[in-house]
Amino acid sequence: MQSHSDQTPGGATLVLFETEHLKANIRAALVEAALSPWQRSFLLDVLSKLEKYGSRARLSDKQLLKLNEILGGDGTRRQEALATSRTTRQTRRSPFRTPSFLSRRLRWWRRRLARDVVVVALIVMVGLLYSVFETGRVQSFVGTVGKSSHEMGPVDQAFTITDGDTVYVAGERAGTRLVGYNTPEMFSPQCENERQLGERASSRLRELVALGSARLTKVACACLPGTEGTSKCNHGRTCGILRVAGRDVGQILIAEGLAVPFVCEGNRCPRTPRPWCAQQS
Repeated sequence: MQSHSDQTPGGATLVLFETEHLKANIRAALVEAALSPWQRSFLLDVLSKLEKYGSRARLSDKQLLKLNEILGGDGTRRQEALATSRTTRQTRRSPFRTPSFLSRRLRWWRRRLARDVVVVALIVMVGLLYSVFETGRVQSFVGTVGKSSHEMGPVDQAFTITDGDTVYVAGERAGTRLVGYNTPEMFSPQCENERQLGERASSRLRELVALGSARLTKVACACLPGTEGTSKCNHGRTCGILRVAGRDVGQILIAEGLAVPFVCEGNRCPRTPRPWCAQQS
């Protein structure tokens, strides 16, 4: 922010002058007092500076003295002007170092810190709530997890079931989308019928896996090359096929009316089928 400064011909040091009382006194003198042409011109010039620059207006000591002589009378206006002059002299070097400024900045930082703490707490709370609702009742199953290639052998590893077509393997950041079928949504359903069927599909998948001999095989996702494992491919999830006693759980859920086929080819997938609400209309 730029500040306006004037200097007297003698080079007197100027001071920061800020007061609404002074402008009011000048206006009153222009209306009520008997002024010479020079005095009236001087007051109009000072008032113009105050109106134009406000708290940034600067008056020299000589100008202040002349102003006090014109606005004298009972001495009240003179005392106000001199008091303002002394106060502004003390703060002209760095108004940002005054106690009032520091206290305002401290209060501002405290309010900002409190606001940030509340925001972070809300984010953490929402994340925890989402985790609880996303995974539902936490129930771990130990099954065989392996890749479709022969790079590594299958290992026993715990995983949890999120819904009818998604599981989470212990220790992995993202879930695993089971391929070949799609189940109704529990958490973002388009109608009440879809939500109820989604809960049944999730419950049924837990029942199947609880029978034992579950095998989760990781397979490549139908995504563009180089995008697997990123948000651009299946929301960062891996893909897999889950079999129980050698049977694909997707085929079991489809046969029981709790899922529909959803088959991708190459790196392309058709539109995700969600017929459960259309069946109601």
